[in-house]
Amino acid sequence: MKSLYKITCVICITILVSSCHNNSKPNYQYMPNMYEPVSYETYEESSAFKNGKEGQLPPAGTVNRGFEPYEYENSTAGYDLSKLNLKSPLDSISVKDEEKSKELFEIYCGICHGNAGDGKGKLVTQGKFLGVPSYKDRVITEGSVFHVQTYGLNSMGSYANQLNQHERWLVASYVLKLKAKL
Repeated sequence: MKSLYKITCVICITILVSSCHNNSKPNYQYMPNMYEPVSYETYEESSAFKNGKEGQLPPAGTVNRGFEPYEYENSTAGYDLSKLNLKSPLDSISVKDEEKSKELFEIYCGICHGNAGDGKGKLVTQGKFLGVPSYKDRVITEGSVFHVQTYGLNSMGSYANQLNQHERWLVASYVLKLKAKL
């Protein structure tokens, strides 16, 4: 009798467990909003806008949050104007900022310009880049260094995406310190 009761119990549990699975319907979704979008899909046609597209460009004249405009243009004339007129907004640089400027220079600039600013960085000594100038051979100001970091010059690209405006000013002040040492 006890064995019949146990067998019946096992059969009932097996039927209950197997009946919970239904191949024609999916199971419960834990977070349905992740699977079924509530809003419009990107680039989907929509009657909410004039041109019928969901993805829109920002309105003219808007500025990204955190963006600080730079009034000098990316040209030789802009470089010359920045060399003459552009001054650092940093009044004084603390010891902590000096360490940060040295660290930033060694990370981003030292690979080509050398940690001493002599134009003999690792890539130059390996022959990957040629003609990287020493800072002692150049007539540079903080403004011109900042301008070159912002837009790039010749084979040097822009570092505006890697360094924010404050960090570029720190590196520019460090470059002038290196130039004075050379």
